[in-house]
Amino acid sequence: MKMGSNRSFPLVLLNCLLICVTLWSNLSSGVFAKSSRRPNIVLILTDDLDIAIGGLSPLTKTKKLIGDAGIAFTNAFVASPLCCPSRASILTGKYPHNHHVINNTLEGNCSSKVWQKSEEAQTFPALLKTYAGYQTFFAGKYLNQYGHPEAGGVAHVPPGWNYWVGLEKNSKYYNYTLSVNGKPEEHGADYSKDYLTDVLANRSLDFLQYKSNYQPFFMMVSIPAPHSPWTAAPQYQNSFNDTKAPRDPNFNVHGKDKHWLIRQAKTPMSNSSVQFLDDAFRKRWRTLLSVDDLVEKIVKRLEVSVELDNTYIFFTSDNGYHTGQFSLPLDKRQLYEFDIRVPLMVRGPNIKPNQTSQMLVSNVDLGPTILDIAGYNVNKTQMDGMSFLPVMEGKMNSSSWRTDILVEYEGEGSNVTDPACPLLGPGVSECFPDCVCEDSYNNTYACVRTVAPSANLQYCEFDDNEVFVEVYNVTADPYQLTNIAKTIDQEVLEKMNHRLMMLQSCSGQSCRTPGVYDPRYKFDPRQMFTSHSWRLSRLRQ
Repeated sequence: MKMGSNRSFPLVLLNCLLICVTLWSNLSSGVFAKSSRRPNIVLILTDDLDIAIGGLSPLTKTKKLIGDAGIAFTNAFVASPLCCPSRASILTGKYPHNHHVINNTLEGNCSSKVWQKSEEAQTFPALLKTYAGYQTFFAGKYLNQYGHPEAGGVAHVPPGWNYWVGLEKNSKYYNYTLSVNGKPEEHGADYSKDYLTDVLANRSLDFLQYKSNYQPFFMMVSIPAPHSPWTAAPQYQNSFNDTKAPRDPNFNVHGKDKHWLIRQAKTPMSNSSVQFLDDAFRKRWRTLLSVDDLVEKIVKRLEVSVELDNTYIFFTSDNGYHTGQFSLPLDKRQLYEFDIRVPLMVRGPNIKPNQTSQMLVSNVDLGPTILDIAGYNVNKTQMDGMSFLPVMEGKMNSSSWRTDILVEYEGEGSNVTDPACPLLGPGVSECFPDCVCEDSYNNTYACVRTVAPSANLQYCEFDDNEVFVEVYNVTADPYQLTNIAKTIDQEVLEKMNHRLMMLQSCSGQSCRTPGVYDPRYKFDPRQMFTSHSWRLSRLRQ
């Protein structure tokens, strides 16, 4: 009996040990560990989704599941109102003058070899994967020229992604090629298998199901909608049949005191142009119903896997859009609120629901904010933006937050005259019937967008022969009908000009210095850059 009990002692000890190990592993992989584990992060990026002309209206589930469950920013802007420069700013946390992507072409550095060598390895997803230990997933539109043969084709998988499902080139809904971890995957026109918004939803759900549970994850879903060609899912093709583009005060109005490109628009627009833009407006909204479904599926999957409470979900767009404002039929690329202001909603741990913030944020802030959430020191990067995580957590008040951001755009135009519009001469592009052109080579500008308790201003300078200036008091004139450049106080004009020059030459930390309406701002006209003195003399004229 004594021998038997001695023999069984190691077995009892082993059983106790196994029970302890099992309990520990269950705790470490279960609910208890999730509360202490670093948060997961999801970024849902739409394409050409405005906020100024009702873009969020069809997204009822998205507003409820993200906006109402967290915080909505009413003053969220893009660094450039065009897809590729804006997306480059999101990925790098830099203004266009620092990442050097100036338009949607390979020559404009969009997904070029130069971009790959200079910027791609330092994007925030690359830092998340390499230094913060996140597993990363990308699905959808990356940069407009991604997959171009001269840029490595679809075999090129940008650094920073464990799982890569990248769309070749620009937004489509059917008949496209995906790069699945560097291998081409062709898609046709069968709704059940090929509708891109749904394919991206399904790939996202697959990742959430099969990813490792021992690492936090970052997931970026970059949806084509509501970009042209505005192809809705079959079940939504008859939605919004009675909807028209909003007839806001700046709809079909001549921009008489604006840059020449705006002044050349035909006012009033022809009936055919109005019908065209109303039709486009409806089609855009229809494509968004599938986006709403995608958001719901992702949120529900996170809820089922008990990961929702430990996941930040961002929802935003790469730029805004216009349909008829200042008699421009439709596009982006302009300096006005409808093109530069975007939706931004975030839910996540420590973000109280039903919040609205008027604090000024830019898409150059997305990377720094996501790195901050992951516990990575943003000061180790060269990013121009700043983390707005303290704003979301209620730890930052407006008096200590920034008062201005930079918006930059470099216009595109053809060297040859459009045969249909010979009177406009060379240098224009994106021309509609009636010779209304949405862009030109000298549609090149930079703006300071200021939001402070005492000011809501936009100051813009064009890089053209006139050094044309547009200034708007957005509080008094939300539709930007009146350019006050010639009537605003001279001292304000000089300070804004000085601040613009500071921002256009800034990099990293120097982009986060106090703005004109920050009490810490110091203005000394003697310190104004001599190389820019011609601007001020032109302004005074």
